[in-house]
Amino acid sequence: MEESESTALESSNQEEETEARELYANGIFMKTTEVEAMLDEGNIQDAEAAIRERLSINVEEARALLGQLEYLRGNFERALCVFDGVDLHANIQQLQPSLTRKPSKKASSRSSTDSELNVSQHAAGVVLVALYVKTKSLQKLGRFTEAANECKGILDAVESIFQQGIVDAQVDAKLQETVSQAVELLPELWKQAGVPHEAVGAYRRALLSQWNLDNDCCSRIQKKFAVFLFYSGVEAPPPSLSMEIDGAYIPKNNFEEGVLLLMIVLRKCNLGKTKLDPSVVEHLEFALTICSQTSLLVKQLEEVMPGSLNRVDRWNTLGLCFSAAGEQKNALNLFRKSLNKHERPDDLVALLSAAMICSTDPYLAAEGAVFAERVIANAQGTNEHLKGVGLRVMGLCLERQAKLSSSDLERSNLQSQALKSLEEALVMERNNPDLLFDLGAHYAEQRNLNAAMHYAKQYIDATGGSVVRGWRLLALILSAKQRFSEAQVVIDAALDETVKWEQKPLLKMKAKLKIVQSLPTDAIETYKYLLALVEAQRKSSVPLKSIHQDDDDKVNEFEVWHGLANLYSSLSHWKDVEVCLEKAQVLKQYSAEALQTEGLMYEGRGQEKLAAVAYMNAILIEPDNVPCKILLGSLLSKISSKALPVARGLLSDALRVEPTNRKAWYWLGMVHRDDGRIADATECFQAAAMLEESDPVESFSSTT
Repeated sequence: MEESESTALESSNQEEETEARELYANGIFMKTTEVEAMLDEGNIQDAEAAIRERLSINVEEARALLGQLEYLRGNFERALCVFDGVDLHANIQQLQPSLTRKPSKKASSRSSTDSELNVSQHAAGVVLVALYVKTKSLQKLGRFTEAANECKGILDAVESIFQQGIVDAQVDAKLQETVSQAVELLPELWKQAGVPHEAVGAYRRALLSQWNLDNDCCSRIQKKFAVFLFYSGVEAPPPSLSMEIDGAYIPKNNFEEGVLLLMIVLRKCNLGKTKLDPSVVEHLEFALTICSQTSLLVKQLEEVMPGSLNRVDRWNTLGLCFSAAGEQKNALNLFRKSLNKHERPDDLVALLSAAMICSTDPYLAAEGAVFAERVIANAQGTNEHLKGVGLRVMGLCLERQAKLSSSDLERSNLQSQALKSLEEALVMERNNPDLLFDLGAHYAEQRNLNAAMHYAKQYIDATGGSVVRGWRLLALILSAKQRFSEAQVVIDAALDETVKWEQKPLLKMKAKLKIVQSLPTDAIETYKYLLALVEAQRKSSVPLKSIHQDDDDKVNEFEVWHGLANLYSSLSHWKDVEVCLEKAQVLKQYSAEALQTEGLMYEGRGQEKLAAVAYMNAILIEPDNVPCKILLGSLLSKISSKALPVARGLLSDALRVEPTNRKAWYWLGMVHRDDGRIADATECFQAAAMLEESDPVESFSSTT
């Protein structure tokens, strides 16, 4: 009976209607056609007697089978009425001594003991299945709290019988199957009853008690528990002391516990103990992305056995993870693989992701423009909304590509195409605030400050002032208009609207605004506060903090020390400059910025050769470092007239990378003047004078 019942409970009602039902007990099968006819006529006692007589079982077992039959027929109320006539829990307690009796060591009595144990287990199986069916009937009727309490009673009974836990040698497969089903059902019932903390306790009881669950059942419970922890919105209490295992790691919060559960499931899949459920990977992707642990997600995905996931999907997911972890080169290589003509050359997600990565690097911008063009061409039908995204990325790529252009005409054409793409994207995506920012930054770099301010204000309105870069862009535009006091007001307003850990870029700009207003003491105090903020964040206990975040903290601290070094350099406090540079170089040993400040220090002390060496080393580390090229060019022009051609080449190259750099135009004019090219010098000085009127305290490119 138990075998047919366990199978029947998992089958659909449609299958039950097409196949004749059978009951089984004591090695005897019985068709239920006659019994069902009696039930239809209301002869419950006759049906019970027929089952008892045909299967040679007692009254309690007969009523248990009859209740199960009513459940299979969809008569849940009648099933409950039948079960109410039997004290199932009392029957379980009566069976406890025989189930827990230890086998005899004597061979003569072993066979009789085993026979008694099998009979007891069969009887226990009938009663447990009946309790389980009663629980399911209550669930079907929407009486979830009662169902949960009945199910809990099943597990309590099993625990009282098997006080040392269940092992394979103690129970047969069908009794184990009923226990496993009850263990898996209980937390679901508590969730349906709206008692989440009981559900958490049921999940932990299922996973920490010795129920002898198979790997598939255990993995399902672990996955469901992880999903509940992620999405329920309920903060699960920490595990009780009785559940803690010596030496085990205790998760600090819901996300840690959920991530650990899914990693355990994935590990079992990788070892071949259970089949991979793709949704496990999806939930783990979500959780680790939220926790900024994409590098850990990469490791998990790389361990998944080949064939378990589609390889292109795996490449794309790994590419997104690498990109989020800051490893753009690895990410781009994976997207290139997935976009191969033999794989998925028109996959819009991969195309957009690859184009976005390329849009941040001038040397990859041309390739990114090709990816973006393919996005625009393939964004049709249900994906037509991605055309605006493709146009935006196209504009960003063309803008980066223009920075490497060798001719003014080509640069101008690329910038015009970039602006056209961004404006077309804005027509299609008017509610996209990122486009407003991109247009503001584009106009700012072209020194169209009125248009830039218009879009910067629109961006702040669209984001409600919640994004730091919008305030920074507006402050930079005001500083370019030489309206420093207004820029200071904007920064102060932004600081009021921003959480403490996100204030670092605003404080750096505030310090620079103090410097240009000839308030070095205030600037130093701002840097000191910024340094204290960075130090506090570095020491703070942040859960699941990634290596990439640790590197970011070091970079932020480096930037503070470097900013202080530049400030002391402008005041000619060379000893203070040395101290700050030593602090900065501990955090970042090879830095073009630090070498630039070191060169300024040497130059201020009159050590011109050492200054030149520092500038050249900086250019070797960062070939397109514009400030170092300008400083080296100006230094060479001062040292000797024979170095004027080299200086002119350095300054021209600096203007190729950054055509709106005021200092580059000025020193190029000085080189032309010393070389006797008065007309060229005049044009350079005029350009420098015009740019000086719109020179921000930081480069506009620092906001992107």
